[in-house]
Amino acid sequence: MSVAIGVLAVLLSLTGFGVYQAFGPPSKALDDPFDDHED
Repeated sequence: MSVAIGVLAVLLSLTGFGVYQAFGPPSKALDDPFDDHED
């Protein structure tokens, strides 16, 4: 049971970190490759 809680905690923390990277302040440094190649 404690292993399952540990795995769940790791998955939730990684998901939260990913959402923070995608939508939080660090997202200002990301660029959209589709905007770089206008036809």
